[in-house]
Amino acid sequence: MAPTTALTADQASVRLHELTVIDVRTPGEYASGHLPGAHNIPLGHLDAALPALKTAAARGDLLIVCASGARSATACRHLADHGITAATLTGGTTAWTQLGHATDRPTGTRAPWAVDRQVRFTAGALVLTSLIAGERWNAARWLSAGVAGGLVLSARTNTCAMAKVLAKLPYNRPTATDLDATLAALAD
Repeated sequence: MAPTTALTADQASVRLHELTVIDVRTPGEYASGHLPGAHNIPLGHLDAALPALKTAAARGDLLIVCASGARSATACRHLADHGITAATLTGGTTAWTQLGHATDRPTGTRAPWAVDRQVRFTAGALVLTSLIAGERWNAARWLSAGVAGGLVLSARTNTCAMAKVLAKLPYNRPTATDLDATLAALAD
């Protein structure tokens, strides 16, 4: 198993020119702002990218990035299991932007909301809808209880089933051509 390290945003900023940055967030999150030069390979597509990532890691250091550092740490462990050394960005793009480091955004496009914002909206809408519907049908209130239970479980396990479902929506998935182009760029 290859070692996994962590870099702070300031450390990564100094070394950005020598790092191959892999952003494991959804395409919508990536489009909302990413580290300059970052390649988008959503966490769920990491296995398909292993050969290209091995090639990129042989040329230089990899930095894996997500919003908070949780998904990138998971990705680093997965890569380490396959013999690929990578560092995670401590605090993710949140820490990066809070420290005032530059981010790139596609011009002329409207980025979808980040998945965590989509989860908050969906959970709130489900609870509100079930409470209103519960005025007429008492059983509808069970949906609120289910969402609340899911949120508690999400916090306890640091996972989110709703985010996994929302990540499968078309605007949160990479198009085949985008992912293929990214993998080709890494393999070259």
